[in-house]
Amino acid sequence: MTNTVAAANAEISRYVAASSRPIFDKPTIATQPPLVIRPYRLFSQRFPLLSLSLLERNSISSSRLRSLPNDSDASGGLTYKDAGVDIDAGSELVRRIAKMAPGIGGFGGLYPLGDSFLVAGTDGVGTKLKLAFETGIHETIGIDLVAMSVNDIVTSGAKPLFFLDYFATSHLDVDLAEKVIKGIVDGCQQSDCALLGGETAEMPDFYAKGEYDLSGFAVGIVKKDSVIDGKNIVAGDVLIGLPSSGVHSNGFSLVRRVLAHSGLSLKDQLPGAAVTLGEALMAPTVIYVKQVLDIIGKGGVKGIAHITGGGFTDNIPRVFPEGLGAVIYKDSWNVPAVFKWIQQAGKIEDAEMSRTFNMGIGMVLVASKEASQRILEDANGAYTAYRIGEVVNGEG
Repeated sequence: MTNTVAAANAEISRYVAASSRPIFDKPTIATQPPLVIRPYRLFSQRFPLLSLSLLERNSISSSRLRSLPNDSDASGGLTYKDAGVDIDAGSELVRRIAKMAPGIGGFGGLYPLGDSFLVAGTDGVGTKLKLAFETGIHETIGIDLVAMSVNDIVTSGAKPLFFLDYFATSHLDVDLAEKVIKGIVDGCQQSDCALLGGETAEMPDFYAKGEYDLSGFAVGIVKKDSVIDGKNIVAGDVLIGLPSSGVHSNGFSLVRRVLAHSGLSLKDQLPGAAVTLGEALMAPTVIYVKQVLDIIGKGGVKGIAHITGGGFTDNIPRVFPEGLGAVIYKDSWNVPAVFKWIQQAGKIEDAEMSRTFNMGIGMVLVASKEASQRILEDANGAYTAYRIGEVVNGEG
């Protein structure tokens, strides 16, 4: 049942009763001190405490970065900072906030509840919205919104329970808003969680005509003894990559700058593919929840990284204990054509690509050798997974 209340400032609240809710055993009081991790994000970036080297197969990680091959001339290439997003400035803000709120840095925030943790995450879809306005593709942007939050909280091993959204626009176009919210409903169905409520804010003169903004909030739950926190990761553990559908929902400020410099339009064919640039760039973010929870349920997964803003370089090390780094195997997965076009058209350096985009891997699982072999064997026919690297001693 949906209740709509119009306030004097033309803000409309939406609340949807969940039709089915998971039932959990009555929680007991934990004997260990509660763990509370508070995340903070800026520009949809995630900021780590460690760094990572992307090296060739079987090499040892170091403080230098060498990443994916680049056939283009990188001189004078575009950067994310050129496009208006300064990851380093965001990192500095997080460092300052951490002084006031210690514990920042996780993909999701954990709140103790009996013998479980509630795990919460919040995010938006960034300037991918600009492409939605230009292409007129609004039906899938809601999937992106749900994906960015539920993919974060599942890295702790949490099952999403419910989702809330915020939709803001200058003048409410009911047909357009319905398309967006339909995508949110679709994303919730894919992640097996309830769309519990939302807020529709109509704010005249605040947004450009025909434009809107989105944010979302997800809450999940995981037993305290089942939390995936990376503490048991050791050298020799294997990195398993799950493929992305493309750019997902990060790096679009740089994508749009590349598009403007390329001379191509969103209606032009993507070089090396049978789709248009608009179709490739608007491909909805993969929701990994069911797949990851299934893999976790079989044991052996020690850490999980959602590859979002910050790419490989900044996200993978966030799940490692101090003193460990990673080796990423060169050419161990198929890099989608859209990334090859972005790099070539923008003359973007390898390190900048790896720090900004997911490069075709949307989620990375860290598992023991035995578990990784089983995960990769189970992938045959059921899903796609790649052995993309390993954990090594020494900070990368």
